[in-house]
Amino acid sequence: MIETITDYPALAAVRNRRSWSKVTDAAPTRAELLTLIAAAGRVADHSSLRPWRVIELRGDDRATLGAAIAKAEGDDKPSTKPLRAPLLLAVVASYRKSEKVPRWEQEAVASGVAHVLSLLLDEAGWGVIWRTGHYTRAKAVAKAHGLTKDEELLGWLYVGGKPSGARPGRRKSVDPRAHLSRMPASAKAADKDGGATTTGAKKDKKKS
Repeated sequence: MIETITDYPALAAVRNRRSWSKVTDAAPTRAELLTLIAAAGRVADHSSLRPWRVIELRGDDRATLGAAIAKAEGDDKPSTKPLRAPLLLAVVASYRKSEKVPRWEQEAVASGVAHVLSLLLDEAGWGVIWRTGHYTRAKAVAKAHGLTKDEELLGWLYVGGKPSGARPGRRKSVDPRAHLSRMPASAKAADKDGGATTTGAKKDKKKS
């Protein structure tokens, strides 16, 4: 049972995280990344396929991506979007052949790695934001990253230092009752017994 948030550092880290659209030029080292990526790889992974990889973009790598984005969008000038952070981590779903694990489930694993990695980076003191765009799956962008025919890009984690004096995030808290429910039969039984369900929560809200 949860007594205080300090008893659960993972809970505290999740509650405190926010996206950082603006970051400084500081960035974690490769050695730091290896430690965090090893931890992020602990996500649930059916059959332990490890259907993912992370590509590190620094320096001129970002200009290469900017040119690829421009090509994908038909622009004459390279995109400056990749220059918004000193480090970009491209998260890639690397699909494996499996009769038990469908493609969508493998993509979910890669997505899970991205989420956990962003949380770990934030907890380590780095500003992070996960960026995507309609060009994420463009051929020019895939080629720039060296993706194979069995890989797809899920976006980039833009990473840098957290600016001093930045204002706290304004993201609204989630009402868990709106997202936690029961199977239909169980919900009906709970309603009869006066149990708490999503429907019951909505009814209580209307009464108040």
